[in-house]
Amino acid sequence: MGEVKKMIEARKLNKYFGDLHVLKDIDFSVDENNVVVLIGASGSGKSTLLRCLNFLEMKNSGDILIEDKSIDPKKSDLNKVRQKVGMVFQHFNLFPHKSVLENVIEGPTQVKGTSKRQAIKDAKELLDKVGLADKEDVYPEKLSGGQKQRVAIARSLAMRPDIMLFDEPTSALDPELVGEVLETMKALAKEGMTMVVVTHEMGFAREVSDWVLYMHEGKIVERGTPSDLFDNPQEKRTQAFLSSIL
Repeated sequence: MGEVKKMIEARKLNKYFGDLHVLKDIDFSVDENNVVVLIGASGSGKSTLLRCLNFLEMKNSGDILIEDKSIDPKKSDLNKVRQKVGMVFQHFNLFPHKSVLENVIEGPTQVKGTSKRQAIKDAKELLDKVGLADKEDVYPEKLSGGQKQRVAIARSLAMRPDIMLFDEPTSALDPELVGEVLETMKALAKEGMTMVVVTHEMGFAREVSDWVLYMHEGKIVERGTPSDLFDNPQEKRTQAFLSSIL
C-alpha cells in the first residue's frame, strides 16, 4: 500500500467575523477517496470552515493545505485552487438565462479553456451520471429543486475537481426531493470522490462517510467513524446534540 495522500488539511485555523470568533484552532484533514461529514447545530462554524477551505472566506490565522501545498491567498492563484476544490451550495446558483447544458459547459469553456465540443461531450456524460440526460435543453425555472441541485453537482464536476465540498446541499429542498440528491452524492462517493459534506442528513452521514466530525461553537469537539460517533459518542456535547436530533 502506498502512502495515503492528504487532499485537504487545515492547521490551527482561526476565523473571526468582527469580534465573533467563528473557527477556533481547527485541525482537520481529509485523505484521498474519503468522505468526511461535518455535523453540528446551526452557527457551529461548519459552513464557515467549508468556505475557508475553498477561499470564499479568508482565514485570520492558521494554514490551509491543498494536496500538501500550503495556499497563500495573497500569492496563490485562487481560481486554479478552486478548480481542484469544487463546491456545491445550499442554493443552486444556476444561470437562469442558460439551459442546463450551457450551465454545465460554462466553467470548462470559460475558465479552463476546454473546447466547446469537448465540454459538451463531457457535460452530456455528467448529466447522464446525475440522471438528467433528458433535461439538457431545459432552463432552470422548469426544474424542481432536486433537479437544480443535481445540475449544480454536474456543473461542479465538469471542472474535474479533486475534492468536492457540499454545504448543506439538501437543506433548501422539499423533503421528497432530498433522496435524489443524496443518491447522486452516494454514487460519487462509491466512485472514490474525496468529499467534505456539511449536512443534517444523519442517515447519509452514517451510510456514506468514512469520518464524522461534530462541531460546536467553532471547535471540532469529537471525530470518529460513523458507528463510533453515532452509537457511542464520548463527549457530553456530542451526546446532547445527537439525542436532540435522532
